[in-house]
Amino acid sequence: MAARRRRTAARTAGRRRAPARARTAARKGVRRGASGPTLRAFQQAIEATYGARDRRRGLEATFMWLAEEVGELSRALRGRDRANLEEEFADVLAWLATLASLARVDLAEASAKYARGCPRCHASPCACRHRAP
Repeated sequence: MAARRRRTAARTAGRRRAPARARTAARKGVRRGASGPTLRAFQQAIEATYGARDRRRGLEATFMWLAEEVGELSRALRGRDRANLEEEFADVLAWLATLASLARVDLAEASAKYARGCPRCHASPCACRHRAP
């Protein structure tokens, strides 16, 4: 077994691994669309994998984890490491899915708000006049 792990480690040396939550979702046979798992399938895979732990942690602590990951994404956006940027986007998406599950929100249903363009003017691209803050 140890030799097998060493061979795998040697073969994958230098490659960045996908975040743990995203890797687990992939192993669980998440239904994939043209460019990856559907949003609903991704949320279900994250729930199946981490749900019990997330419920013990609670909504507030989970939100703090999400906020930390958004901070890491912010730092990655200022850098030039594409692999790190993808990893941080995946982490934010996974923690958002976790938070939505704890709040009993189906992200696929929630995203329908934007399915037909701007929810205010209903155009795509948005034709609203944006007010300066």
